[in-house]
Amino acid sequence: MLLQPALLDHPFLVPPSGVRLRELSTRPPEGTPDDDTLKDELAAQVDALADLQRVLFADSRYAVLAVFQAMDAAGKDSTIRKVFSGVNPAGFRVHSFRAPSELERSHDFLWRCASRVPERGRIGIFNRSHYEEVLAVRVHPEYLRGQRLPHLDPDTIWAERFDSIRDWEKHLARNGTVVVKFFLNVSLEEQKRRFLRRIERPDKNWKFRLDDLRDRARWDAFQHAYEEAICATSTHEAPWYAIPADNKPFMRREVARIMVDTLKQLDLAFPTVTREQREELALGREQLLDERHSGARS
Repeated sequence: MLLQPALLDHPFLVPPSGVRLRELSTRPPEGTPDDDTLKDELAAQVDALADLQRVLFADSRYAVLAVFQAMDAAGKDSTIRKVFSGVNPAGFRVHSFRAPSELERSHDFLWRCASRVPERGRIGIFNRSHYEEVLAVRVHPEYLRGQRLPHLDPDTIWAERFDSIRDWEKHLARNGTVVVKFFLNVSLEEQKRRFLRRIERPDKNWKFRLDDLRDRARWDAFQHAYEEAICATSTHEAPWYAIPADNKPFMRREVARIMVDTLKQLDLAFPTVTREQREELALGREQLLDERHSGARS
């Protein structure tokens, strides 16, 4: 049976029927609490996520893969850092995908991501992901030419890659990997403000590259690519959530809530202790108490 982790009543879930990104707000809805309250609510969700991760690790039947995609300066790095600040690093790993290496280009486009899927019992994060192959590569066709594909039909390749992504994510779901995907939906105006902040603040200068403006100049092309990719690949087994990203406290709170609610839907439990294990526990307790009473030292 396929896992169905989609939170069907969540307001930012992208339904299989799709959405139009231009119609989605990048700002929080009316009635959203102030930033201080949002930060307090995030802290509560961080604690809840830490508790659920402990059970996920002990249960060891499921893995969780969270995918983050967004335009530059939407807040991917800081959201990952804040939301997962309470989890045990032993059961958590982040992979940031940059331009593929020569070895990675020698394989199919899913290969480098497939090799980094988290093990059962762990949470894995993709900061950018296999979706770059239908986003950045689509907007920059020169990247596609560098992949040396034996057959390249520009009229069909994106639909074919959407098919491959859906099939792969369904395969992951069948085998116990819960896939949840976040599109952090920042506005063009807010991106400009954040870029200027990176330029004006010395402690943020390292984050800015002139190349960032190259993709900003292709904003409409990226929005089109994102819309088609998200609408084609938001499924019950691997849902997309389009989170308003102009307000970072709200965005982080929402991501944390979705992670917590997704894990709560799983039938997670600490392993049942067998009769043999209970006997070992009793024996161990007895030996430790005897050691204490006798003053023994190892």
